[in-house]
Amino acid sequence: MGRRQNYGTWIWAGIVITLVIIFCYVAEEIQYSNDYSYVQMRQDLEEGKIVRGEIRQNKEVPTGQVIVWMEDGDQRDMYVSDIAVAEYWLEHYGVFFQLIDVPQDNNLLTVFVPIVTIGLLVFIIMFMIRATAANNNSGGGIKMNTFGKSRAYVYDGDEDKDRIDFDKVAGLKEEKEDLQEIVQFLKDPTKFTKVGARIPKGVLLVGPPGTGKTMMARAVAGEAHVSFLSISGSDFVEMFVGVGASRVRDLFVDAQRRRPCIVFIDEIDAVARRRGSGVGGGHDEREQTLNQLLVEMDGFSANEGIIVMAATNRVDILDPAILRPGRFDRRIMVGAPDVQGREEILRVHSKGKPLAEDVDLKEIAHTTAGFTGADLENLMNEAAILAAKEGRAFILQQDIKSSLIKVEVGAEKRSRIISEEEKRITAYHEAGHAILFHVLEHMEAVYTISVIPTGTGAAGYTMPLPQKDEMFLTRGKMLERIQVCLGGRIAEELILEDVTTGAVQDIKQATQIAKAMVTKYGMSSEMGMISYSDDDEVFIGRDFAQAKGFSEMTAASIDKEIKLIIDDCYQKAKAIILDHMDVLHRCANLLIEKEKIGREEFESLFPKSEDIVTE
Repeated sequence: MGRRQNYGTWIWAGIVITLVIIFCYVAEEIQYSNDYSYVQMRQDLEEGKIVRGEIRQNKEVPTGQVIVWMEDGDQRDMYVSDIAVAEYWLEHYGVFFQLIDVPQDNNLLTVFVPIVTIGLLVFIIMFMIRATAANNNSGGGIKMNTFGKSRAYVYDGDEDKDRIDFDKVAGLKEEKEDLQEIVQFLKDPTKFTKVGARIPKGVLLVGPPGTGKTMMARAVAGEAHVSFLSISGSDFVEMFVGVGASRVRDLFVDAQRRRPCIVFIDEIDAVARRRGSGVGGGHDEREQTLNQLLVEMDGFSANEGIIVMAATNRVDILDPAILRPGRFDRRIMVGAPDVQGREEILRVHSKGKPLAEDVDLKEIAHTTAGFTGADLENLMNEAAILAAKEGRAFILQQDIKSSLIKVEVGAEKRSRIISEEEKRITAYHEAGHAILFHVLEHMEAVYTISVIPTGTGAAGYTMPLPQKDEMFLTRGKMLERIQVCLGGRIAEELILEDVTTGAVQDIKQATQIAKAMVTKYGMSSEMGMISYSDDDEVFIGRDFAQAKGFSEMTAASIDKEIKLIIDDCYQKAKAIILDHMDVLHRCANLLIEKEKIGREEFESLFPKSEDIVTE
């Protein structure tokens, strides 16, 4: 109710100010409105219609009023900004006129307008101050001193209608097991305190975006039936000094009132980056906020009933002080789900979506290796949108497959008109990729090949079908990936005897893989098992000379090794495509004809083992 009254105050203030402006404008117009102009006066002077005139002015200002009498007895008047002009024209045409001095104080309107304006503004300011004070005293409305207050969103335990527990979180079995002891402590802390156990004050959830870190934190609070205070790290940082620290203090004061509870800070890297990295040094506003957060986490005892949870995907840039024991001393990795987890997540996100009988979520789970929970939710949503666009009340398996292509490579731009020559170039380019996917031992099977332009700017695409989840890559598989990347450019060279810019992303990806092999994974015999990676973030204020960490001679050797890897992969990939030139032509012709082919059509282009005759 107080907030509505405060909004009403601002509305009335706006109305009053608008009326004051209108009043001043109308008064000004009334005061200086003219029904007679210089042009009309000169015309009347030339025609001899004016017999005498009168100029009224105050000597302190150049403006004044000009009054003329016509030969027929009529009177005309006007306000002018410079009476000297009127005097000149009256003297020029020999018309008699009088100068009359009018004191400025006699113009009551000139005095009245500013007095009324100032009075109304003072009244508005006093009215707003009194209304704000009344709201503050009554505990309602938006207080003027709420700028430094916490902006945390609060879920009040069992009163939360959208309460989430572990049963609603799919695909994170091990992570839930790691957090069970936090739930048990919040439910029954004496079970731990009587044996002298100390529950971690802080739990840091680490993982790539979209893996369900925020949902996991809410599920802990929902499972324990305690309050959940959620805030983003960016909500602490403002342009005004001291606001972030003030909000941190207010957040923990609120948590003390609601204990047992969970305080969740999302994207904590926005406020907890390594100190000494900013231009302002120790006086940087973000660092003051971090200092206050460290103090607050030290300020309550371990068994007080407050658990601080945070989420980040950049744990490498966090300040070491926040990761020490006694603060965020429990770190839980929340990674992408495995095939079983993906199937569970797909079933969760399929609730409320009518599925056709041909929908096989297990197959979809196998074809979405590397997808996070957010990716899978988006996939099912895109499939539902596609079904609705086609006027169906249920989702087909083909809808999910089409949405998978849209999510992976972008929406197809069938309306884009391309020439036959461009289509032919794209067909051979994609056929080169596809042949290497099929022939190389460690590569995935081809899922779809298309020469239809996509929303990402690609002229076509070759989409593989992942067979299994992988925890790491071997040297052999990384070399095969480079060969696949170079397949499109090689096909262009062999068929067109020229090259296009279409392989720009392929070349970039191949270079990145080769560079990682040499500088990060120690897969170069020349450079040895030494890390030359420069992935560590260089902060402003740190020593830029240490950013590279190796000499120019070593850098030249790294470049040489990268080129050797690329050249070797190029020769091997070219040899494979030369051995399958007949498949290259058949695949390209089929793509030109149909624009898109699937796995079965593509694999049928290769001769079967029993069809190969040996001599």
